[in-house]
Amino acid sequence: MHEKLDRWLQRMPVVAILRGVLPEQAVAVAKAVYEAGIGIIEVPLNSPDPLLSIQNIAEALAENCVIGCGTLTDPADAQKVSAAGGELAVMPNTDPHVIRSCIEAGLTPMPGWATASEAILACQAGARYLKLFPAASYGTAHLKAVRTVLPPGIKILAVGGVGAEVAQQWLAAGVDGFGIGSEIYIAGRSAAETGERAANIVQTIRGAK
Repeated sequence: MHEKLDRWLQRMPVVAILRGVLPEQAVAVAKAVYEAGIGIIEVPLNSPDPLLSIQNIAEALAENCVIGCGTLTDPADAQKVSAAGGELAVMPNTDPHVIRSCIEAGLTPMPGWATASEAILACQAGARYLKLFPAASYGTAHLKAVRTVLPPGIKILAVGGVGAEVAQQWLAAGVDGFGIGSEIYIAGRSAAETGERAANIVQTIRGAK
């Protein structure tokens, strides 16, 4: 799983966040995102019937993509996401118990952090991918400073108010990827429009790299 995730972060360092997607739309929307060039797809658990959406997307795309959940805060949800075919668990916060539950369920945890204390705590609990959230509130200087005290090999994604238009400065600061939501998908947006938006982001980030 880590190899597939790392491969996608190298190829196109974006997690597409499909917040609010319905299970019956999920595959079409996810395929549009994948065909545009983004292969890491997250369905937040505060979407309607998220486990069914994750299952539907995993059945269609798991061979090529990394499929996961977002907004995971309850350790009991880790097994459910894994059973649905999810591989990645993105969280808004740092909770060592939740991180360990994800690892035990076979998921790759990506906890949210804001402070050096939270980032180090997440690493100590076994996380190797960290989500700076909300990234726009903290900025690139904060990322650079905290990076110096983390173990080598930790990957950091910027999520929250950070879109493709500022990708260049974040990549220059050493970020490994981005979580992008409404710029790609909002509830009810068609697969066609979602695909167009994803393609524009892919083009912008390729230019930034």
